[in-house]
Amino acid sequence: MNSSANARGALYMVIAMAAFTCNDALVKSVTHAMNTGQILFVRGLMTSVLVLVIARSLGALGSWRIVLQPAMALRLSAEIVASLAYISALGAMPLANTSAILQSLPLAVTLGAALFLGEEVGWRRWLAIAAGFAGVLIIIRPGPEGFSMAAIYVVASVVGAAARDLSTRRIRSDVPSIFISAVTAIAITLTGAALVAPMGGWKPMPFDVLARLAAASGLLLVGYQTIVGAMRFGEISFIAPFRYTSLIWAIAIGFLFFGDLPDFWMTVGIVIIVASGLYTFYRENRRRAEVVAQGSKPESP
Repeated sequence: MNSSANARGALYMVIAMAAFTCNDALVKSVTHAMNTGQILFVRGLMTSVLVLVIARSLGALGSWRIVLQPAMALRLSAEIVASLAYISALGAMPLANTSAILQSLPLAVTLGAALFLGEEVGWRRWLAIAAGFAGVLIIIRPGPEGFSMAAIYVVASVVGAAARDLSTRRIRSDVPSIFISAVTAIAITLTGAALVAPMGGWKPMPFDVLARLAAASGLLLVGYQTIVGAMRFGEISFIAPFRYTSLIWAIAIGFLFFGDLPDFWMTVGIVIIVASGLYTFYRENRRRAEVVAQGSKPESP
């Protein structure tokens, strides 16, 4: 894959992280006013309308049978799990905390690629993965009673997001990104509609709450499109480090709008996660360079 494709993928990743983090902040600001199911439904409905209009104008609405393809079905299921779990976590944890734990996603993707896609992972990267997940534990800091539900939610969102990213690369290249976004938005909307009643029922929405969800839906559309583009155009090992730009947004927004700042142990956990992730990417890039230089597959790094 050439450098221009990687640069394009990296730019998409930076934009996606900014869009998703701002979306998270807006969603967090309305969690007191409605349940997770209603948030998923209202935001998803707005996003679905936007993305369907765009897809139709581009002539990108393909056959809905694509949803039945294993890779697409897995992506949709994983996205639903990730969205549901993460919104639940946002209502119970500071934005910077949830974002920091989410930074273990590249390590989870590497782990998933090794376990399910047959990618070679040497002992150094295995240690880096273990260290990264240790950083997650430092941030969560389970007490004598074990893990809190908020911590379980955010970890579940990491697992779901990793499965989503890995399955995205298995979707046929001729399927338009906007169509993938449309199918995803509709699936999440239907899931939210089904969960409104079990999660406490419908609540009236003041105008300011509706406006925030409208803005969140627009940002979500931007995030959907750019994250799909990032995973399809760039090499995972090159673009994945750019996920960490979301931490800058999360810490700044958390301080300015929610009055939250990382404490000492959270900072330690963040440093471990980021360092582990960057080392993993370094080893992957070095392995790829050896393949090019030697013209054959090297031993596991």
